[in-house]
Formats: sequence, structure tokens, C-alpha cells
Amino acid sequence: MRKRTKAFASSVVRFYISLDKRREELRVLGRQLLRSGTSVAANYREGSRARSADEFVAKVNLCSQEADESQLWLELLRDDCGISGPEVNSIWQEADELIAIFVTMAKRARLGD
Repeated sequence: MRKRTKAFASSVVRFYISLDKRREELRVLGRQLLRSGTSVAANYREGSRARSADEFVAKVNLCSQEADESQLWLELLRDDCGISGPEVNSIWQEADELIAIFVTMAKRARLGD
């Protein structure tokens, strides 16, 4: 998962770099996506070093929230700014898969207590 979340963050970074930052709305929404998308990987790394199941669950839940937020920024870029294409769809789909994984991980960790 460390590699997968880092790959997700990297795809968000590359997507952000490709945006035309001369358009204010793309710059603002892109930065929001950049923050939430890279936060997924950072929080997963922190969670992987958790000292307790509760700490792990808290970090994994945060990963899920950040991935969901990333989907919001992608939807706004697509629906309101006309940014579309396979890269948007790919990042959105990966965020969706990560959310499902994080939810399952949190549930299993809670059951392990």
C-alpha cells in the first residue's frame, strides 16, 4: 500500500503540473487536489508506523477522507472547469478503489481489538 499510495500521489502531482495555472480556478482547485492527493500517501505512511490499532484506524480513516476530497476536486475540475480525459478518470477511479481499501482496513483493524 505504501507504493500504491505514493503512486497515487505522484499521479496527482503530474496532473497538477499539467494544468494551465494562468486560469485562476484551475490553479486554486488544482492546489486543493494537490494537497489532498499527496496527503493520502503521507497519512498512510504515518499510519503504517502507528503505535496502536486506534492510531492506525484514525490514520486510515484520514486517508479515506483525503481520497474522497480528492474526488471532489476532480469532479469540480471536470464538471465546472471543462478538464476531462483519461487522466482525470484514472485518478478518480484510483481514489475510489483506495477509499474502499481504507474502509476495509479500518473495519478489520477495529475487529482485531
